[in-house]
Amino acid sequence: MVPQPAPVVPAQPAPSMPVPPVDSTPAPTQPDLTPAYDHANFDAWKESFLDRLGGDKRWEYARELQNVTPNPSVIRLDRNQPEFSRPAGTYIQNATTPARIAMARQRVDRVPWSVTQRFGVPTEILLGIWAQESAFGQVQGDFDVIRSLATLAYDGRRRDWAEGQLKNALDIVVSGKRDRAGLTGSWAGAMGHTQFMPDNYLRLGVDQNDDGKVDIWGSDADALASTANLLAQAGWKRGQGWAYEVILPSNFDYTQAEGPKHKWSYWQSRGVRLANGQVLNDAEMNEDATILLPQGAKGPVFLALPNHYVIRRYNNSVSYALAIGLIADGVTGKPPLVATWPNDGPLTREQRVGAQTALTKMGFDTQGVDGVIGSNTRAALRRWQAANGRTADGYLTDVLAEELIRKAR
Repeated sequence: MVPQPAPVVPAQPAPSMPVPPVDSTPAPTQPDLTPAYDHANFDAWKESFLDRLGGDKRWEYARELQNVTPNPSVIRLDRNQPEFSRPAGTYIQNATTPARIAMARQRVDRVPWSVTQRFGVPTEILLGIWAQESAFGQVQGDFDVIRSLATLAYDGRRRDWAEGQLKNALDIVVSGKRDRAGLTGSWAGAMGHTQFMPDNYLRLGVDQNDDGKVDIWGSDADALASTANLLAQAGWKRGQGWAYEVILPSNFDYTQAEGPKHKWSYWQSRGVRLANGQVLNDAEMNEDATILLPQGAKGPVFLALPNHYVIRRYNNSVSYALAIGLIADGVTGKPPLVATWPNDGPLTREQRVGAQTALTKMGFDTQGVDGVIGSNTRAALRRWQAANGRTADGYLTDVLAEELIRKAR
């Protein structure tokens, strides 16, 4: 689970067969943009961190950071997260294979009944997160969490967030909740079966098996209960789904996508139909919902309910949340999507940054240039498309990125 700036990062039993990582598609070829580190500057940053955040634990923090050096692999991975570099369809199809869904079904009884009753989060959603985050515990990551977070903090792209997570990781060690050698996880500092971030571990970790410790690395029950607690605290609505596939009318106003939320009656009045003969329950019909176009006007379209956004408190990526929801749908036997995913190419970081720079230069501010194609960038692109007579679906392809870059020169 990889956090974005300021997310509450959510997380994802032991399989009987090897499970590949969710996204095994090769990343787009691009130059190594990892900065060269000046270790003297890194040491200066450490001293600054200790002065600002160490407080009465400064000595213990300094002890744990003493031999820490930057990890260039962490920055390379941070620059090319698959949720943002690959088309949604590629990411989602890799996540929702029949084999993965079958494995999730085999583990339904591994989710404690008391957990789903206490927190109200469905078993299938917890299984989707477990599958996506660690392939049911098989791929938890072997990065030194403290080193990874120190690297991200020093790099500076998300410094405030990374420094806060680093302080929490150090607290886990100095308080004796986990020894340093066992504090391992992903390159972004996410830990255990469901890839909890350090702050969430401290605030929301649950000792489900009552052995006196929260062991999200070795106990799938602790990890799943902790995940359910996080989603419940983030506002999970009991008895409601996460999204429905919909069919749009030919005259749909695409500028409304990913915009203001409306009740189902509003979308119905504009010709939106539920796919596959689905029916919303009474509670869902009274919720404000959004139209999502994860791969533009040519791909599947979703009516996103509030629980979709709760999943995104785990990882603030549309692709990620859709993958979790669609795994869950597969576990419960819902029919597959009606629409097919377009076969678009991946976006390099150069193309993402270039498109953001170009849009801003042309007067369509993306609210920052960071290579992450999030809601602000999609909104800016939608405005540019509308101003230029294009279908305003806010979807950036590799071809469109190159066009934007050329136009802004």
